[in-house]
Amino acid sequence: MFSTPLFHRRRFADLSEQEILALAISAEEDDARIYRSFAQRLRPDYPATATMLESMAAEEDLHRQRLIDLFTARFGTTIPLIRREYVAGAQVRRPIWLQPELGLDAIRAEAAAMEKAAEDFYLRAARQSSDAATRKLLGDLAAAEAGHEQLAEGLEAAHLSDSARNAEDLTAKRQFILTWVQPGLAGLMDGSVSTLAPIFATAFATHDSWTTFLVGLAASVGAGISMGFTEAAHDDGVISGRGSPWKRGLASGVMTTLGGLGHALPYLIADFWTATSIAIAVVFIELWAIVWIQNRYMETPFLRATLQVVLGGALVFAAGALIGGG
Repeated sequence: MFSTPLFHRRRFADLSEQEILALAISAEEDDARIYRSFAQRLRPDYPATATMLESMAAEEDLHRQRLIDLFTARFGTTIPLIRREYVAGAQVRRPIWLQPELGLDAIRAEAAAMEKAAEDFYLRAARQSSDAATRKLLGDLAAAEAGHEQLAEGLEAAHLSDSARNAEDLTAKRQFILTWVQPGLAGLMDGSVSTLAPIFATAFATHDSWTTFLVGLAASVGAGISMGFTEAAHDDGVISGRGSPWKRGLASGVMTTLGGLGHALPYLIADFWTATSIAIAVVFIELWAIVWIQNRYMETPFLRATLQVVLGGALVFAAGALIGGG
């Protein structure tokens, strides 16, 4: 990716009024394009917010046209291309294609930040202008950008009815569960349950805390890496709609590792029976945490989740203890 070296940038204070207007025209064009890119991305799942963003893009088009009219009246029809990245201290927008996973709330927050930055720019530009007509236009645009928060609220009122907002919130919740909760829960279950047998078999076979810890650490990290790569590789999320494979892989891998480490870390305690007692207590907490997550986010009935997780975990623990004790 190419960038403009700092020593090639112009200071904002050194820009002429002609250059300030050219910069403002370019900035308005960029912002309108960003709003439309956001709208296009959100339209399949959040059509009401997409309509709101398109209306905001139309507002930026009107601002740009007013700037062009003033520029041509003062300086002619040749408008130099001056972008924000050419000016030291200007807030540069990240290219939209570098933000592929922005969610609904993040996009709304990004739009609010863009409007605030535009207001600051016009206030700064107006202070630097000596021409009355230019100063007035820049001041008017600063006021317009300051009022965009109210505009956004008005557009939300017009385009985001309670039913539309509820539908979008439900879609966002579903996406959060598919991308983060579901793979994270699968990882936590795998890490917590599948490592019970090797850790406690080692514990009861050796009665050695350090050896048990090393086995638990290896099992947890290995399982985390395996689960993470498996989750990321088996579904790219395009057809299933489950979101970024790397986010899902990260959630699954981290939670798998944490699930195993939870009852491995107590074996850093040198006294074997103290470490084992704490590890068993941790297992109990882990299993009930899984039950709570299943009930809270996956809407699994509490008794069914309890039967599946706690009974399954108890059987795996018993298998490990019997094998190690034998």
